[in-house]
Amino acid sequence: MQLKDQFQYLVGGYYGVEYIDEYPLKLYVLKEIENYIKDFIKENSIIEMDYQKEAEEIKNRLSEKTKLQDALLVLQQLNAPMELILLIKKRLKNFNQK
Repeated sequence: MQLKDQFQYLVGGYYGVEYIDEYPLKLYVLKEIENYIKDFIKENSIIEMDYQKEAEEIKNRLSEKTKLQDALLVLQQLNAPMELILLIKKRLKNFNQK
């Protein structure tokens, strides 16, 4: 997996967690993901990439379903609360039923 792809799923995961309004501690998890992304950028600098612009493009380009799937990947790396993971899985299950 290339660094740009990793950055994409991290950012997609961030925006996926934003969809879960029913989780009361969402802001804390979002801050944790944001810090994880910042650490990723520090460790894996991609010189030709404008991170802010790329994050905005990812936000607009990816579907809600893809962002939620990315969120599951990111949350697994962060050992996030199971309650949040289950809420995301429930939301994804609704996509599969449509």
